[in-house]
Amino acid sequence: MSIPNSTVDQIATIMVIDDHPLLRRGVRQLLEMEEDLQLVYETGSPQDGIQQAVSLEPDMLLLDMNMPDMNGLETLKQLREAGYTGRIIMYTVSDQEDDVVDALRGGADGYLLKDMEPEDMVHQLRQAAKGRMAISENLTAMLAHALRNQRGDSPAPSSASLTQREKEILRELSAGMSNKLIARKLDITEGTVKVHVKHLLKKLHLRSRVEAAVWAVQEGIS
Repeated sequence: MSIPNSTVDQIATIMVIDDHPLLRRGVRQLLEMEEDLQLVYETGSPQDGIQQAVSLEPDMLLLDMNMPDMNGLETLKQLREAGYTGRIIMYTVSDQEDDVVDALRGGADGYLLKDMEPEDMVHQLRQAAKGRMAISENLTAMLAHALRNQRGDSPAPSSASLTQREKEILRELSAGMSNKLIARKLDITEGTVKVHVKHLLKKLHLRSRVEAAVWAVQEGIS
């Protein structure tokens, strides 16, 4: 499964917070086979994980949803409040709509299920390392349905009111690209991207970039 040295541009560092030792061992053994993905720390303690994440600043963090001392959503919140800016990917057995939506709205950059194939997980981690959103494929339709239901009586989104630039940014959002990557591709500043994202969310009556990305995919905007 490893890739040739000539194709390794840079190594993405990864940290795991999960209270199951066997799971952590499995992730470690999987990543040891990959030359471009490196596990730098693992822990079963959310509090320890928060401290180490801020100290080590790994590129991305795999975070369990259900832990006895502190659940994944609270850990996610505290990681962001502590200043960790890397990509946070929920890695869990829960495929409940509320968990998925709450995690992504809470600032997670992805949501992967623990029953996925090892090859798929490695692929998703590489996508995340490139700044893209990492979501288990079978969750996309469910997430779109959940977001539609939670909009309630809000007006249905329509791209008709978007400017050409906002439509361009929406297409990149639908591909799961981060603000930094969008800015680089469109040759504009990251701050400008943030302003456009804010405006398009307001026009579409959506609350997060995740909702916008999922809606765009479902509408075939790419």
